[in-house]
Amino acid sequence: MELTSEHIYSGPARAPHRSLLRALGVAREDAGRPLIGICNSYNELIPGHMHLDKIAEQVKYGVYQAGGIPLEFNVIGVCDGLAMNHEGMNYSLVSREVIADSVEIMAKAHGLDGMVLITNCDKIVPGMVMAAARLDLPVVLVSGGPMLAGDYEGRKVSLSQIFEGVGRYFKGELTDLDLCEMEEAVCPTCGSCAGLFTANSMGCVMETLGLTLPGDATIPAPFSARLILARRSGAAAVEAVRRGWTARRFLSEASFRNALAVDSALGCSTNTVLHLLAIANEAGVKLELDWFNEVAARTPNLVKLAPTGHHHMEDLHRAGGIMAVLRRLGEAGLVDGSVPTVSGVELASQFSSAQVRDDEVIRPLDRPYRETGGLAILFGNLAPRGAVVKESAVLPQMLVHRGPALVFDDEPSVMDAIEKGRITPGSVVIIRYVGPKGGPGMPEMLSPTSALAGAGLDASVALITDGRFSGASRGASIGHVAPEAYEGGPLALVKDGDPISIDIPGRKVTLEVAEEELARRATAWQRPTRDHSGVLRRYVAFVSGADTGAVLGGSGLAS
Repeated sequence: MELTSEHIYSGPARAPHRSLLRALGVAREDAGRPLIGICNSYNELIPGHMHLDKIAEQVKYGVYQAGGIPLEFNVIGVCDGLAMNHEGMNYSLVSREVIADSVEIMAKAHGLDGMVLITNCDKIVPGMVMAAARLDLPVVLVSGGPMLAGDYEGRKVSLSQIFEGVGRYFKGELTDLDLCEMEEAVCPTCGSCAGLFTANSMGCVMETLGLTLPGDATIPAPFSARLILARRSGAAAVEAVRRGWTARRFLSEASFRNALAVDSALGCSTNTVLHLLAIANEAGVKLELDWFNEVAARTPNLVKLAPTGHHHMEDLHRAGGIMAVLRRLGEAGLVDGSVPTVSGVELASQFSSAQVRDDEVIRPLDRPYRETGGLAILFGNLAPRGAVVKESAVLPQMLVHRGPALVFDDEPSVMDAIEKGRITPGSVVIIRYVGPKGGPGMPEMLSPTSALAGAGLDASVALITDGRFSGASRGASIGHVAPEAYEGGPLALVKDGDPISIDIPGRKVTLEVAEEELARRATAWQRPTRDHSGVLRRYVAFVSGADTGAVLGGSGLAS
């Protein structure tokens, strides 16, 4: 029998359970109301989460007004910006699995009938949705919304500018005072960072999947409209319980293909590949890496937000938001409008009334920024099981590149080389042993990619890694290389000076070394020693490769 609140409310044997509900303030006359878990990632460590207590208040009002009992609990979160470029980044992707497990535990242990997932930022969104897919409970997701852009010297800026500012500082283009003034300007409000980085990319994808109400991805965090949306989301969760609309209803193959189309049209973060694979795994949908290339090949890039453009999330909201993007794609038959949404209508019913209010922010189909989508999956002898690049963020002259390898076995060594000017134009920087097991946790490489861009090297230097990139990264940055170096993948065999060719339009990345020589190197290779404890030791023991979403064995299709 499926676990519901009936196991808490009903029968003489549940008198102790009802006593505990009385202690929570749940009255006898409330019996039979659905128990709605309010899963909140509110904390005072992450700017995107510092206001989620106010969002939760409105969600709870909505739940109660619609006839449900709201019961709030919290989950952890990691701020990738604060965790960047030090040991803390090893815990970022790991937190996704911990969040998913925590949500599952709370929902199952307490017989929840449904949930509202209050979230923001990189790993928290997919972690919560992975749990929703695993549990297949009725859920509605509501985010805290994006931060407003800052102002520096009369232009809009966001977090990526300060990371790139470090590279400019190393190059001597910024003074100490310049750097200080910039750091004061780039993050002016609460919310997820203002560009189309991973957090906002995931928000756009969730709205496309139909798990949120329209507008959730783009309404800026400080806007009062987000409080109204939160209240409506609470009511929608109760309605979903009454109608039996569980999470997997919205996580179909057609919905995932829609998500890939919006991902392509926007030029989202490379992390969406990792997270969509993981969510699909939990939902029982066999999402293939090749789908990303297939959808990108027919989907034009209509939106160009920071870090690759000068617009920000607030501009996308002003221009009509995700529904306006979907209307553009729907006009070309590039999305399936028949899929359901938690608002109770088909997706087409939501986007058909949307208006594009700015043709430069959301370009028309006959005038795209690029004819094909933002992300590309590369294969070749250096990445037999695939690698990911944000093609829309690569300068045209770097789409095809050949150069000698400059090999580093950790991120700090690269940063030291950049600071000291040892990265030569034309080279291919390799950062290895930073994959799911080797990192561990696939740390993001925003610091080196931004420092390279800030130093002007993104026009002549490529970067290849088995780690990840932030959505704020740009340049010829190829990540998620699988199999990873720590598992003996080809990346482990590269030596300084080896010629590497990159053909992004051709979807190829090639180590130009004879197979016989690679075989000799493989025989001599030894796995580097790692000494982990606690959660990292457990993670390394069970995590899969990036090509399957870096999921833990024993859940979803991975089981």
